[in-house]
Amino acid sequence: MPLSPIKPSEEPPVTPPRALRLPLDPLLTLAIIGLGLFSILALKAATRNMVGGPHYYVERQTIYLVIGFVLMLAISRLDYSRVRPHRNAIYATLVVIILAVLGLGHSANGSQRAINFPLFNFQASELGKILLILALSALIVDRSRQLRERDTTVRVLIAALVPTMLVIAQPDLGSGLVYMTIACMLLFVAGTSWRHLAGLAALVCVSVAFVLVAAPAVGVHLLKPYQVERLTAFLHPSSTQKEAEAKERELKTGQPDPSYQQQQSKIAIGSGGKTGRGANASQVPYGFVPESNTDFVFAAVGEQYGFVGAALVLALYALLISRTLRVLAMAKDLFGSLIAAGIAAMLMFQVFVNIGMTIGIMPVTGVTLPLMSYGGSSVIATLIGAGLLQAIYVQARASAALKGRVLRY
Repeated sequence: MPLSPIKPSEEPPVTPPRALRLPLDPLLTLAIIGLGLFSILALKAATRNMVGGPHYYVERQTIYLVIGFVLMLAISRLDYSRVRPHRNAIYATLVVIILAVLGLGHSANGSQRAINFPLFNFQASELGKILLILALSALIVDRSRQLRERDTTVRVLIAALVPTMLVIAQPDLGSGLVYMTIACMLLFVAGTSWRHLAGLAALVCVSVAFVLVAAPAVGVHLLKPYQVERLTAFLHPSSTQKEAEAKERELKTGQPDPSYQQQQSKIAIGSGGKTGRGANASQVPYGFVPESNTDFVFAAVGEQYGFVGAALVLALYALLISRTLRVLAMAKDLFGSLIAAGIAAMLMFQVFVNIGMTIGIMPVTGVTLPLMSYGGSSVIATLIGAGLLQAIYVQARASAALKGRVLRY
């Protein structure tokens, strides 16, 4: 007996779920809140004897975290795919703000990295990381049918190299390295040919050898002396270096001795023991570890809260990165996957390099620790990236729920 067709009036209505009301990724949000709280605790300990006292740094960092968290919530409710058609405008904005810093930025310790505003210093290279991720992701998606062609790889690398060179000229070598790491990660996730990636790796090795060895041998110095020392100091640590010599060098050059920084950082972390020294901490609070509120904030965690505190911070970063990779896998489209991949590369590189340099296994490059280091530009840019991750997560869940309802009916 033939089945009678369902009348239009009898068809169950299929209404898409309201993506804007879906909850955020709870574990990703938990990791962000936990790292924010640890940042406040670490800065309170690290800035105890600094000019302005801990209240100055803690209050400002709290404001930055709150502003960033609000931006994260706002961005999570937006459709990230609407950004894709504006890749040229995004890329132009990236280049313009970096050039603005070169022209209008405030010079400090030989670097011109930020524009001073009444309430905070705007460091364009931090926001530039997010803009670069969006611009390169859109470029790769637009060329999705030519992903394995050499022309696509070259275009992506050139697009990444332009802001990288401008940032290094500030000089900000750490952010430049983050930019190139993001580009390589996006190419890898997009499915670029292994031959192109191998050629890129060989080019990086040759470039490093040229900059650090070949060029200086013929009298051409592409990096400043202190930058070269930062990149090579961890290879030959000196346990007998005197503090007086390091201080004298700092007064003459305006730059802390890299090996001295790492020596004191390792002493601080080692002295924390299992549970930390608490109020008895001395290395970080009394200024033996330079830049303990920014680049070397992890040393403050290690001394103040010991192995337990450091392990908890690392666990939170592991949770943050694992959820980022989870968002990458569940994204509803290639554009979302690439954005998540770029943010994952940014987080993984910064966490590994920053913590590595505090324990002496990586060079001192000025890379901040995401959500932990003091600074409005870094904190807000990272939380904007987190907002993009939440938006991808929310829309992926909405798409999966809609697909399930359609199949069910």
